[in-house]
Formats: sequence, structure tokens, C-alpha cells
Amino acid sequence: MDNKITKGISKLLSYILRHSPETINLNLDENGWANVNELIAKFDLYDKRIDFDLLQYIVENNDKKRFAFNEDKSKIRANQGHSIAVELNLNEAEPLAYLYHGTVEKFLSGIKTQGLQKMGRQHVHLSADRETANKVGGRRGKPVILTINSGEMHRAGHKFYLSDNNVWLTDVVPVQFIEF
Repeated sequence: MDNKITKGISKLLSYILRHSPETINLNLDENGWANVNELIAKFDLYDKRIDFDLLQYIVENNDKKRFAFNEDKSKIRANQGHSIAVELNLNEAEPLAYLYHGTVEKFLSGIKTQGLQKMGRQHVHLSADRETANKVGGRRGKPVILTINSGEMHRAGHKFYLSDNNVWLTDVVPVQFIEF
């Protein structure tokens, strides 16, 4: 499988399923699920043709495990990261004592005054390890890794969720729980 082709399709799939299904007139249900056959049929609006085998390859081999099929593989959705309203039915989970967030220097002044905000997304995304946070932060430039005292946050009443692809999610990270 050509890595350049699958990466491009994966990025487009992420955009459609997480942010803009209307781009291809795709219907998502309240839980973010799209009908696989409808997705395949409508995907060619970008002159990208996919079939079920390619879609399955992307779901199974995406390094960030961004997508999931339902049990019979008739539906697909993004695991997290939505800017559109979907109910992912995430279960609350007790986080590790420390989690990490990758960002870049230009956002630090805002974070130091407002903490980590979900911005246009449904949750703030946190990583269980520094390496993953480094990759996330590195997408926008030289990464800065913030350490989050998630155990203390949880004890203070903040809720955490663990997505199907092992991304830790929370609504906000107040400044007092961030080590810069």
C-alpha cells in the first residue's frame, strides 16, 4: 500500500468524520457513526476513490488509531477529536498521576493565563507519555511538552475519559495543574 496515498486519504477521512461531514454530504448519527457504503460512494467528490479494503487498511494501520468500525463493519467513526457535536459515550476513567500535552511556544502565554482549553473541540487531548505529546506538539513546530498533574486534577473533581485509541480527554486543564 502506498504510504503517501493512504496518509492523504486518512487526513481527508479525519477531516470529514471529525469536522465537516457536510463537505461530501455525509450523514453522521448522534454518535458520530457514518454508513461505510455511503462514505465510499460519496468520497469521490475529492477525486479520491476508496473501496472497503482500502478503508479497512487505513482503520487497521493508522498510527494514531483515529478510526473505528462497529462490530459488523457497516459503520465507521473517528474515535475522538471532533469539532462537531457527537456523543461518543465515553466512560469516565481515573487518569494516570501525570499526563502530557504537546504544544508550541506561541501558545504558551495563553495557556499560562487560561490553562488548556478545548477551543473548537469537544475535549482537551492529553497523552500518557512524553513521546506521543512530542509528536503532537511537533506537528506545528518545535514542540513544548507540558506535564499535567492529572491525578491531583481528578482528586479535585475534574473528569477524565480514555478514548478507544488511548487519548486522554478532559474538558479543561486549569493553570494550577500544569507544569511548564
